[in-house]
Amino acid sequence: MELRRLFFRGTKQKVAIFVILGLLILFLEEGIAQGATHRVMPGDNLWLLARRYNSTVQEIAAANNLSSPWIIYPEQVLTIPEGEGVHIIQKGETLWHLSIRYNIDLQDILKANPGIDPYYLLPGQKIVLPKQSSQKPLSSNLASRGGRTATSWGFSAQEIDLLARLVHSESAGEPYIGQVAVAATVLNRLESHLYPNTLSGVINQVINGYYQYSPVLDGRINLPAGETAYNAVYDALKGWDPSGNALGFYNPKKTGNQWVRQQQVTTVIGNHVFFR
Repeated sequence: MELRRLFFRGTKQKVAIFVILGLLILFLEEGIAQGATHRVMPGDNLWLLARRYNSTVQEIAAANNLSSPWIIYPEQVLTIPEGEGVHIIQKGETLWHLSIRYNIDLQDILKANPGIDPYYLLPGQKIVLPKQSSQKPLSSNLASRGGRTATSWGFSAQEIDLLARLVHSESAGEPYIGQVAVAATVLNRLESHLYPNTLSGVINQVINGYYQYSPVLDGRINLPAGETAYNAVYDALKGWDPSGNALGFYNPKKTGNQWVRQQQVTTVIGNHVFFR
């Protein structure tokens, strides 16, 4: 009888050990399957997280069952997909722009996309973004605007979102290079002594009763920006200025303002005339 008790006691202990081991393995497997996680902090948005984790807004949104406009909240825990990311080419983009934007060596992008023609990219084309194994120092990979780099502007996440919303409301539907140009004109005003010295001040400025940006007047500035607008903002922050150092822009089909028509034209992109 005593031997039987010892046998059953030993058997129960073994079963308990196997159950615990099984649960641990299951837990570890689930952790691996879920990938990395990020606890949302105030000021975070999917665009910033996509840049931090070398992913895309669409991938993070899909991994967390988020729908547009991809609203997230502080303390929310997001699953971050692992592995290589994918970038959808926008009109006017080049592999060089992707190398700068994602801080990935151009040769690494070419190796990850065998067979593509780097000189002929089509809007909608998918480009694989390799893991940053040969990542270059950020300071060496950023273009500068008047000695300033993207990191030296010191904008908060809210300010970047504000500028992206302006770019979206002013130039959605325009060529990508034109959206970058719109963002660049705002930064040019910020550096000019003729305009306010804060981003919010420039965007919300009213001169002689005229709003400088119509979306501020009619409320379109409050519409959420898409990933393209955020990308355009970041390219402008890095120093890309297709506007020719312009201080403003207008659509000749939509404005009768004679003052803007008398200003020096720097370039024309899409439906917008850029001026100084």
